[in-house]
Amino acid sequence: MATNWILDPSHSKVEFKVKHMMISNVSGQFKKFDAQVETEGEDFMTAKVSFTADIDSIDTGSEQRDGHLKSADFFDAGNFPQLKFVATKYENVDNDGDYEVYGDLTIRGITQQVKLDVEFGGVIKDPWGATRAGFTVTGKINRKSFGLTWSGVTETGSLVVSDDVRLHVDLEFVKA
Repeated sequence: MATNWILDPSHSKVEFKVKHMMISNVSGQFKKFDAQVETEGEDFMTAKVSFTADIDSIDTGSEQRDGHLKSADFFDAGNFPQLKFVATKYENVDNDGDYEVYGDLTIRGITQQVKLDVEFGGVIKDPWGATRAGFTVTGKINRKSFGLTWSGVTETGSLVVSDDVRLHVDLEFVKA
């Protein structure tokens, strides 16, 4: 029996972190995102997962930097308004709530298979009778693999922005 799960955006977040000048980190988030999840019963190992984030919702705390990230130098939001992830395979890592999820990530029209680590928080009934499930997803991608190739070098030869981007995503769903 198919079960649909609705994303609870007020208890979810999509964040990223990238090295800046190779001495510190710059963090950001996507403020508008959605996920479609369908499982057989409450078995998330059977889940069909599709996730999108709106590029125009990127927020790093600097309007100038956000504008640069939305430009053709990076995400090219005018031509590629969303990034998308579709899960293709799950592996149980330790029988204690840790999993690996494999899937197709599309950014700037370029699709690459990625592996992400998932911590399954569990399924509970909330005080209002709704069934909820929670997940923390982490991983690292190489931005250049997705056509985000803008680069600068400091006068000492350090990269302005690292190639690696770390992801941290917290998602909470309500059973439909």
